[in-house]
Amino acid sequence: MIAQPLPMVIGMSEHDQSLILPNDEFNQDLVANVHPADWVNPEPTGRYNIVVIGAGTAGLITAVIAASLGAKVALIEKHLMGGDCLNVGCVPSKGVIRAARAWADLRKAAEFGLHIPAGVKYDFGAVMARMRKLRARISKNDSAQRYAKLGVDVYIGGGRFLNFDTVQVEGPAGDRILTFAKAAVCTGARADVPATPGLQEAGYLTNETIFSLTELPQRLGVIGAGPIGCELAQSFARFGSQVYLIESTHGIMPNEDRDAADVVEQQMLRDGVKLLCCGKSLKVEKTGGGKRLLVDSHGQQYDIVVDEILVGVGRIPNVERIGLETAGVSYDKNGIRVNARLQSTNPKIFAAGDVCSRYKFTHAADAMAQIVIQNALFPHPLGLGYASVESLNMPWCTFTEPEIAHVGMYERDAKEKGIKVETYTYKLDEVDRAILDGEEEGFARVHIQKGTSKILGATIVAAHAGDMISEFSVAMKAGAGAKTIASTIHPYPTQAEVNKKVVNLWRKAHFTQGKKHLLTKLFEWMRR
Repeated sequence: MIAQPLPMVIGMSEHDQSLILPNDEFNQDLVANVHPADWVNPEPTGRYNIVVIGAGTAGLITAVIAASLGAKVALIEKHLMGGDCLNVGCVPSKGVIRAARAWADLRKAAEFGLHIPAGVKYDFGAVMARMRKLRARISKNDSAQRYAKLGVDVYIGGGRFLNFDTVQVEGPAGDRILTFAKAAVCTGARADVPATPGLQEAGYLTNETIFSLTELPQRLGVIGAGPIGCELAQSFARFGSQVYLIESTHGIMPNEDRDAADVVEQQMLRDGVKLLCCGKSLKVEKTGGGKRLLVDSHGQQYDIVVDEILVGVGRIPNVERIGLETAGVSYDKNGIRVNARLQSTNPKIFAAGDVCSRYKFTHAADAMAQIVIQNALFPHPLGLGYASVESLNMPWCTFTEPEIAHVGMYERDAKEKGIKVETYTYKLDEVDRAILDGEEEGFARVHIQKGTSKILGATIVAAHAGDMISEFSVAMKAGAGAKTIASTIHPYPTQAEVNKKVVNLWRKAHFTQGKKHLLTKLFEWMRR
């Protein structure tokens, strides 16, 4: 069930209203921070060093760093400051995932010698209220008031390019015309929706609307087994929904190594998710009893009725209705076309984040914003050099249980590039802390360039993979190599020991019989 909306906030679209249900104190606090009803847009006083359109992660970071350096900065947001991450992405999803994990831990307490009385229940409404409370608390960091205090001119309203160096802001109290030396488009992306027959008529949820639920759907259909689909399918199944996860390819998370995804898939099946992979000919019908899903999976026809449908098939960039054509900025279905400096076809206009990147992660948007700052505000003639997006070493993590985290190349990537690679895998069931925690399903895998100690990539499947992958990221960034991790002391007992153990496999592999023979001779001589 989705509760009734807030009283209409001046200047807020019906779409935005749908993202901040129900009308409780937590959502009221959220709106007061990220789309304040009484906000008065400033009067422009001259040309801006940089105008930023979009106040998601990329826009916020661009604006605050530029202002902290002394630049004159304008930040424009039509919807909710904080963007997807705060409002409908990372923050609310991780709040729900944590609660689902707590309930799952309770259900398996007997494995740890703990006896929970029968009849213990969860409260899904309280779970969602906790999420909204924490989201509102975090929203202070992204608030219009905070950024104004940091020296940014914050404009609430739609931004649209009028020409190559001018933006119009359409606000409830009148339009503003801003001129700029440079601009950054950080308008992000939105949920993609497949052209599934009957889907529009039946109705559906996306990550943008599912967090407004106040009651648990007893039956949930999830279309798409990527990160969003898998995270939420597992969480809702743990709360007791009968979840049907439909994926057109085989298995889940098709971009990951198959054996890594299989570890997560097996846990999801134990959690009660019904996986219908290799799904073909999907159709949806609205019925009196709910929403009917018709799909072929591995040659079998399924006819399923659910209460809600969640669509998680990917993201599409927000490039419409901001005047990119007028400003001479080229774009396509993948977003704004940029060079390695994140510069668009209009040299004055840059882009960062989901609107131009294949890496649709908050941390990617943060990193790209810093590249925009260096290239837009500090041109090469000043001697600072250009920053390049090609230098980014991008890690990522899917927050299922266990998590899957990855950085750098997969083995298939190295082979496609003609790079000879050695791959080593160490299982968590040989790591003491993982055994003691009851979290021994998973592994660490590292790809090392043959003939060197250079780390090309790594994958970790573990309960804390997102935290553990950073060691490989730092080593790769610093060019430290496997020798550095192998010689680094890791506290015992931790699950992160697996990082050292997996690179030790490489070290042992290169301790040849010839080397051992020479050492044996040396030790014999030393005994004389």
